[in-house]
Amino acid sequence: MNERILAYFQTLEHHPLQRMAFLVGGLLFFWIIEGAIPLLPMHYKQNKARHAAVNLGFTVIHLIIHTLLAIVIVLLADWCRDNHFGLVYWLNMGVGFTILTGILALDFSSWLVHLVMHKTPLLWRFHLVHHTDNNVDVTTGLRHHPGDSILRGMFFMLLILVSGAPMYAVMMYQTLLVLATAFTHANMRLPASLDKAISFIMISPNMHKVHHHWKQPYTDSNYGAVFAIWDRLLGTYSHLDVKEIRYGLDKHYPNDQDEDFLRLLKKPFGKLEE
Repeated sequence: MNERILAYFQTLEHHPLQRMAFLVGGLLFFWIIEGAIPLLPMHYKQNKARHAAVNLGFTVIHLIIHTLLAIVIVLLADWCRDNHFGLVYWLNMGVGFTILTGILALDFSSWLVHLVMHKTPLLWRFHLVHHTDNNVDVTTGLRHHPGDSILRGMFFMLLILVSGAPMYAVMMYQTLLVLATAFTHANMRLPASLDKAISFIMISPNMHKVHHHWKQPYTDSNYGAVFAIWDRLLGTYSHLDVKEIRYGLDKHYPNDQDEDFLRLLKKPFGKLEE
């Protein structure tokens, strides 16, 4: 691979404005697309801007947490490099396989932490905030409670340690993840055949919308972030006609309060409705 590309991603962590450009650019691009070809009608409590403001509030907290975790991530990736620790070093992989292994390992961490949060009652309390959104659109992608964000970071670091992913692979994946998150949550209508074709390789918008359906077992399926391989290989894939999808939850949280920012922050520490 071109050394200039590797050098760019190797140092991207030190250029927060460039990283922010990927995030903001992805949000704006799919915001425009979902406005032009919406998938489902949205019923915002007030309007789309108010809904976005709530979700972007969580996004800001998420970015602050991951900026702090990034310090540890850089140290960990450098430690793996200096000590030749992790799969990419043990198997003496070249650059191409190092990138592939790093990206797949980190994407597996995204799938695994998502599964664990759904299956562990204490962690589910924090992840619930993501699922309370009754109007899933591009801004929903980074609607994560701080507890959810911290746990994601921990699993991310664990798979860096296992894979030995260098920083250029880490940043390639994070850039891909930011764009994929905006893509999969965007309320945009793709031709059914195109969405289905995409879903054999990557998480497609319709595939992920099933995960946001208000009732189990659909909520407990399609955990993938970027690639569809984990859900399809590990038995967590499910399909539902998009016309049947309804967002929100059938228990634990009042659906009419899904835009109450402070209540959402406090709810994991209080009693959940049955």
